[in-house]
Amino acid sequence: MIAVDTNVLVHAHRRRSPKYEAASRRVIALAEGPASWAIPVFCLAEFLRVVTHRRILDPLSPAGACEALQRLLASPSVELLLPGPRFAELLAGAVREVDAVGNVVFDAQIVALCREAGVRTLLTEDRDFDRFPGFATERLPR
Repeated sequence: MIAVDTNVLVHAHRRRSPKYEAASRRVIALAEGPASWAIPVFCLAEFLRVVTHRRILDPLSPAGACEALQRLLASPSVELLLPGPRFAELLAGAVREVDAVGNVVFDAQIVALCREAGVRTLLTEDRDFDRFPGFATERLPR
């Protein structure tokens, strides 16, 4: 199973993004395809924070951003990754294995969620995830 990171979701919903076409095609293929895919729960609020931010060009309205998330979560093949009983232990392990500080701690929580759910690959444009041993990333095509 593949999980989708916030930055890919943002690119898929921002027509002015240079990665809009690639991101929207990939997200649509996942949402409409038969294979299971996932969104880490922490990416929901982060998506809303980024796409509604007034400092970006053409921010989405709060209602529009929430509707975009509802459409994604309506996919019959999507799974929302939620912390389970091993999350705290896996988070601490991810933080320790890369000496995560600052923003990388947020990445460590995504890694911990994915590991707990058995997700092996994250679709992301964030190269910080490459620091986590045994955690595969996939980039959008150029």
